Amino acid sequence: MTKYNFITLALLLLLLAGSSCKNAPKIIESGILPRSVPETEGVSSEGILAFLDSAALTNHEFHSIMILRHGKVIAEGWWSPYAPELKHTLYSTSKSFTSTAVGFAVTEGLLTVNDRVVSFFSEELPDTISPFLAELTIKDLLTMSVGQDPDPTSLRFNDSNWVWSFFRVPILNKPGTKFLYNSLATYMLSAIVQKVTGEKIIDYLTPRLFEPLGIEGIDWEEDPKGINTGGWGLRVKTEDMAKFGQLLLQKGSWNGEEVIPAAWVEEATTFKIDQDPEASQSRKDSSDWLQGYCYQFWRCRNNAFRADGAYGQYIIVMPEKDAVVAITSESPDMQDEINLVWKYLLPAMKDDALPENRAASDRLKQKLADLVLMSQAAGTSPIENKIDSKKYYLESNTREFEMISFDFGDSVCNIVITAGGTNYEYKLGAGKWIQDHTGRPGPSLTGPVMITDTFRIACSYGWKNENTLELVLRYTESPHHETITCKFSNDNLRLSIAPSQAFGRSATEINGKLSRE
Repeated sequence: MTKYNFITLALLLLLLAGSSCKNAPKIIESGILPRSVPETEGVSSEGILAFLDSAALTNHEFHSIMILRHGKVIAEGWWSPYAPELKHTLYSTSKSFTSTAVGFAVTEGLLTVNDRVVSFFSEELPDTISPFLAELTIKDLLTMSVGQDPDPTSLRFNDSNWVWSFFRVPILNKPGTKFLYNSLATYMLSAIVQKVTGEKIIDYLTPRLFEPLGIEGIDWEEDPKGINTGGWGLRVKTEDMAKFGQLLLQKGSWNGEEVIPAAWVEEATTFKIDQDPEASQSRKDSSDWLQGYCYQFWRCRNNAFRADGAYGQYIIVMPEKDAVVAITSESPDMQDEINLVWKYLLPAMKDDALPENRAASDRLKQKLADLVLMSQAAGTSPIENKIDSKKYYLESNTREFEMISFDFGDSVCNIVITAGGTNYEYKLGAGKWIQDHTGRPGPSLTGPVMITDTFRIACSYGWKNENTLELVLRYTESPHHETITCKFSNDNLRLSIAPSQAFGRSATEINGKLSRE
């Protein structure tokens, strides 16, 4: 028996020993998760309402939430203009899907977690291979314990060959001994899986993970050489996130069938390395980032684990509660956001079914249906007629904005922005969202890696006062939006372009002049 067959046999034996899940849901053929009422599944509707009410008082901008108990959706909501059919950028939640691709490759005997990273590449290796680089394994990539310092991820755009860039950053600490978050390490996992399978991980995962779970219409960013970015860039729907979490909760079983061995799920989601061994116990007790790191998953307080992406893209799996919570959002404080889950949702989950509470469940259903991110206050201004159908030419600026024009209609403002020599048209609603598409990318952490040339947007406008017009362009398949504030003074325009507050970047200020053409 080869070592690969032995590994596969061991995984299958472990699966047979403990992979059953009495609450595994029966998924209908369309791939939609079954629905239920909170109290039927032992969850208080009042507790979920308290969560939503509290969230509304914070500066966290929730975009969607889906709560599963015993394999059934008991609450789901999208803050309009976000919607169930829209994908959402996952940022580093993508890493957990990449880890699962590695798990399939291990199960199929294509690699082991103890394989040396240098063994998969020859042309990209440096002339001198240091002892630490020589001993670097796939497991070290999975556990963010490569030993590089600082994180080399920002260097990926310096060269079209990202594997080459990774190998050029020295490994200063013995691999496997020190945690340092490293998204380029996850990219290397994607590159390795593509090496051994001959497929991008999105294609490799499709028949193994996405199709069994009924996940369709996804996309994933690629590097210049056609390798999925791995550590970020995957876009799926909220229900797809929930399905993935439920699969993990069920130890890899779906509709009574094994999708991935339970032994791999157990291995991938249990403690592997301490993020900060010197942290005090009080710090650990209050932090979901100091509970230990797994194979591209984070351990949480309350004996949970999660897939975790920037700005609050969460798949939280709670084995002790037989529950999954999927969240998309734009949060400036991810710990504070997850604290809301522990404060309100966790205690709402009881061991047994609860008495029917029709009034509370009806209120919850209505509240979830009415969720909305407020658009701009509509308002009007006497200068609309003056600036209607006029163009303003802009001074040189880092955003390459060259011109902006305004055209007002019946509670609609059409604008044209010329940037980098291209005209981009937007339709904005007065105090309401208008759905559209644009070819101009919005703010993003991921840099110049494009998976599409059109982006879904929802736009609104409103007058803050008679001389100040505010335009909001919300990129509805990402966490982000941007606000363009236009201050008019005679023939002059002062333009301020600000990304979302949580994005942490300052506004770009541009002066413009009314065209006399």
